[in-house]
Amino acid sequence: MYVRARGVRTVATALAAGAAFAMTAVPANAAPPRSAPPAFLEPAELPPHPSSDWYAGPVTAGQPDPLPMCVGDALPSTASHRRYWTEYDTGALQVTVVERSTRHAVQLAGLLRKDLADCAREVMERYPDITATQKYYGRLDVEEGAHVYGVHTVAEWGASDIGLFSVGRDGRTVTVVQWGQMGTFEHAQVADFRDTTVTAVDKLS
Repeated sequence: MYVRARGVRTVATALAAGAAFAMTAVPANAAPPRSAPPAFLEPAELPPHPSSDWYAGPVTAGQPDPLPMCVGDALPSTASHRRYWTEYDTGALQVTVVERSTRHAVQLAGLLRKDLADCAREVMERYPDITATQKYYGRLDVEEGAHVYGVHTVAEWGASDIGLFSVGRDGRTVTVVQWGQMGTFEHAQVADFRDTTVTAVDKLS
């Protein structure tokens, strides 16, 4: 999704999460370290664009810069991400976190969902010249579940942007997927984004 502040567009795109994270002491009841990192979305697995292919950057360890709207503050430094774009004004981001235990993953997923449920209010508090509205598109039955949200922003100078967000979990791994372009809720590719989210969470195993 895109949020424009003072006439400058800040693009919050989707990044894929990588598996590079610092090795720390793990509680005795925690799951053992993964033998391989979780996989990330491929460009062709994103909602299809009518006039362009999707392109992707590398999987990168650490938080994305800039942080994604609304969920960015909750992402730990152990996150990994991947950014996607088209030849037009559409972008995406996937961020994945491998937590040290399932309990911590449940807590992180809950915190991310809470932030998204309050996203429109937070955007308007941070950007007084932005009006934001949002929708909840429900739960997806994949692994431990995923939830999909939409946020529409309108700036005082007339800019209108639509973003879709999802949070999903598989065991101790949590992923966030974000897609955005200019438009309104009518332009949101919700069905395609739901399919993308299912694919993203399935690939965490």
